[in-house]
Amino acid sequence: MVEDTVGASSETDSVWVDARGMRAWRSLLQAHAHVTRVLEAELERAHDLPLASYDVLVQLSEAPEHELRMSELADAVLLSRSGLTRLVDRLAREGLVTRRSCPSDARGTLAVLTPQGLDRLRVATGTHLKGVGRHVLSHYSRAEQEQLAVLLERLGSPREGTCGRGV
Repeated sequence: MVEDTVGASSETDSVWVDARGMRAWRSLLQAHAHVTRVLEAELERAHDLPLASYDVLVQLSEAPEHELRMSELADAVLLSRSGLTRLVDRLAREGLVTRRSCPSDARGTLAVLTPQGLDRLRVATGTHLKGVGRHVLSHYSRAEQEQLAVLLERLGSPREGTCGRGV
């Protein structure tokens, strides 16, 4: 059990987590886990598409020329590089993505969204967005949604750059 106040490792470290902070932290983790499971199940049931695969297709669809370096894609979808490699292998076998060398860095490999991958994404997007609306956004007013976005944006921001270009 966590004490009422959990201190940092040294007296000079000013980060403290009290019961209210632990409640917020655990609520964030539980909400993320719950929503992720529900959205994953809906995509799997309707489109036989895991959420991580959907996320890769989205990231590529939003990138210039529908391509990203594998390392940048791994960061964007929060997978390890080895985990992303396995996932991109599966997506390539399905014809949803391809790989090609990065023209500005011979050591780099790009993941590229195929027309088939873009079509699959378009079909699945309705299911996903309805799920996000139903399981997340419907619980908050528009003003609360804006506030939630601002609060969560403080925790991190997307990385920039793709083979020398900004994303």
